[in-house]
Amino acid sequence: MRTAEFDFALPDGLIAQFPAPARDQARLLVLERVAGKLAHRRFVDLLDYLRPDDVLVLNDSRVIPARLRGRNIRTGGKFEALLLEENAANDWWAMLKPGKRARPGTKIEIIDRSGRPSSILAAVVETNAEGHRRLRFSGTENILTELEALGEVPLPPYINRPSPRPEDRDCYQTVFARADGSVAAPTAGLHFTPEFLEKIRGRGVKVCFVTLHVGPGTFAPVKAAGVADHIMHEERYEVGAETTRLINGVKTGSKVIAVGTTTLRVLESVALENEGRIKAGAGRTRIFIYPPYQFKIVDALLTNFHLPRSTLLMLASAFAAPGETRGRELILEAYQEAIARHYRFFSYGDAMLIL
Repeated sequence: MRTAEFDFALPDGLIAQFPAPARDQARLLVLERVAGKLAHRRFVDLLDYLRPDDVLVLNDSRVIPARLRGRNIRTGGKFEALLLEENAANDWWAMLKPGKRARPGTKIEIIDRSGRPSSILAAVVETNAEGHRRLRFSGTENILTELEALGEVPLPPYINRPSPRPEDRDCYQTVFARADGSVAAPTAGLHFTPEFLEKIRGRGVKVCFVTLHVGPGTFAPVKAAGVADHIMHEERYEVGAETTRLINGVKTGSKVIAVGTTTLRVLESVALENEGRIKAGAGRTRIFIYPPYQFKIVDALLTNFHLPRSTLLMLASAFAAPGETRGRELILEAYQEAIARHYRFFSYGDAMLIL
């Protein structure tokens, strides 16, 4: 398949710049795969599609305030750093802007959110093939403990605001976030409230979690002309024993519902390595799911609306028609309906349930 086949036109006004007034008040577009039918609902209507003994799986990774600002201590030039992955305490890979001025040996004074200098320095020690910089921090025992005071919420590039608002620290975080490590939110989970999760449990649905630390590659469009030529970004995951027990013990007729593409990628990655079963443990995945793909674990997918030409749109297309290529048409037709009815797109936008 060609990447251009996953393009679509989206009016700028439908890109959600702010969250909904209440998390669970988003709209919900429901796609029934076999019949090809669409239904326009509210997110709270998700309860109508859940049954006792279904297993709802969410990603509990927590977004860290990973965007730092600083000055070159020699020239005074400004830098912006997005922390990507921790190698060890005070040793991180990061995206640095402007990259051309961030040569190995450059030392950067980190400034706080008010523009005041801190006592923390970051030294550029090397550059990798992707253009990311390895930073070594000094002036603190662990930069992670300083991020709440110094860092900014790393909102995605399509949220076109001068700077994050204080409320983004809560809104761009799921209510069940636990494990620090993401630089982008697992956005399908943003719609849940503690009260709504309790209602779901009250229906006899089993709720469990995996962890996948979301990297910036989740926003990157596929640049290769052919889909199969795209090199997928790598992300860290972890699956616990309770989640393993619940999914492997799912009853006949019950569904495994993945909340978000990140959750689905964890489950399918682990299933690929274990002959269709889930096994507890941690690892890294570069799984790239696009049509045609035969899913091994997940029966339903709750997700948001995704960027044109993105790997996430390709995954949703694969899920819309497992083992076939016609899912692309189903998803793009559903997106056109969503656009016509003014659904809100991307991270702070509305939701879609694929059954």
